[in-house]
Amino acid sequence: MIARIWRGTVRLENAEAYAAYIDGTGIAEYRRTPGNRLALMLRRDHGDRTEFITFTLWDSWESIRAFAGPDPEKAVYYPKDDAYLLDRAETVEHYEVTSASGLPVL
Repeated sequence: MIARIWRGTVRLENAEAYAAYIDGTGIAEYRRTPGNRLALMLRRDHGDRTEFITFTLWDSWESIRAFAGPDPEKAVYYPKDDAYLLDRAETVEHYEVTSASGLPVL
């Protein structure tokens, strides 16, 4: 199993709207992609900024490619992301899951 992690930062006043946008775009697409085991959106307010992390678990590199395209290291963005994001990383992080506890999806 492979964990995929994306990060982005928005202005605090845009956090609620962006959370709803992520839920309707990225999280929804994760859930529709065969091989996705788990999709979490994490949020942390810090001063006048809000950091978002999407943390997903996947069966294989093939399932990640089904979501992300031929280059699984490349971040996936949606049309309105630029209106919200203060920074835009072009890549994501991947980790092999070596053990897990308490996740019924495993």
